[in-house]
Amino acid sequence: MVVRCYTRTMIRMTQPRVVIAEGAVHLPSWMPVEAQQKALHEIRALADGEAGFYTPILRNGARMRVRMLCCGRHWDAKTYRYDLLRTDVDGLPAPPIPEVLRQLACEAAESAGFSLEPDVLLVNWYGAEGRMGLHQDKDERPEIIASGVPIVSLSIGDAAIFEFGGARRKDPVQRIRLESGDAFVFGGSSRLNHHGIASIVAGTGPREFGVAGRYNLTFRQY
Repeated sequence: MVVRCYTRTMIRMTQPRVVIAEGAVHLPSWMPVEAQQKALHEIRALADGEAGFYTPILRNGARMRVRMLCCGRHWDAKTYRYDLLRTDVDGLPAPPIPEVLRQLACEAAESAGFSLEPDVLLVNWYGAEGRMGLHQDKDERPEIIASGVPIVSLSIGDAAIFEFGGARRKDPVQRIRLESGDAFVFGGSSRLNHHGIASIVAGTGPREFGVAGRYNLTFRQY
């Protein structure tokens, strides 16, 4: 069952909106510190649960350079499909998306001019050597992708050098530094643009959080 989002607080509607491409919006400092701390509390609770973080192994046998935790539906790194169970890990059910995090996704989408009914959350933890190559998010239902429903990305912890390209892998790539509290939303004509993480800027996260590395929360509508 999809639970619809109803915007209540609109955290940062007055903050700057940086348009990176048509349908792609960077929202710097979108989440205040209190909201980030609440999100971290939910992430820690998920990490301590039975279906916590793991290192995905791709179908070619390569280990991804992130640790992942999926909510709502599990992304299978070997089939590139979503499932209710952690089919490529341990067979456990994917935990539900915490309401606090789901609402943040709704509000970030609204701040960028979109609407979203998130039923998938991928939490990626990047250490100092964490990376993710250029890729497209294209494993959601075809009609959702075709309608331009956005991906919402929230950053907490160390800064990351985010790469955002075009629909073709060989298209020019922009490099954007994403700081703790930033949101990045891309949908519409940018929904299938290539993107990735070139590097993590270690030691740049808020000291009061007491965390190392970067947490990236990406919300999708399957």
